[in-house]
Amino acid sequence: MRVVIQRTAHASVVIDGREKSAIGPGMLILVGIEEADGQEDIDWLCRKITNLRIFDDEQGVMNRSILESGGDILVVSQFTLHASTKKGNRPSYIRAARPETAIPLYEQFCRSLSDALGKPVATGQFGADMKVTLLNDGPVTICMDTKNKE
Repeated sequence: MRVVIQRTAHASVVIDGREKSAIGPGMLILVGIEEADGQEDIDWLCRKITNLRIFDDEQGVMNRSILESGGDILVVSQFTLHASTKKGNRPSYIRAARPETAIPLYEQFCRSLSDALGKPVATGQFGADMKVTLLNDGPVTICMDTKNKE
């Protein structure tokens, strides 16, 4: 699984002209799923995400987790995170999981993240044409890949 985490002042998802989800301060998480992903990837990411110290403390130092800051999370599926640009100019998405694999993993990721956060996470809609808006706070943007844990 690959994620792009952005610390936000606010974020929202609009589908067909209607707002599906919106959050205030917290994280927008774009998640890409590949065929080889499973529960171990979900568990690792949920632990890392909820304990990631990217929120300011009283001194303005990034020293608090989302659990400590009380922020919200918006999760949006994004298969293009697995784009390969090795050959030519048209990205290949061969590594992205097919919907029959990706949808259950995406839903489990959202449930597990909600459990770890202690409250529901907002979501987009898998496979939909979404308009995602955010005000990146910082800016703070962090990329993680469960197959390349750095």
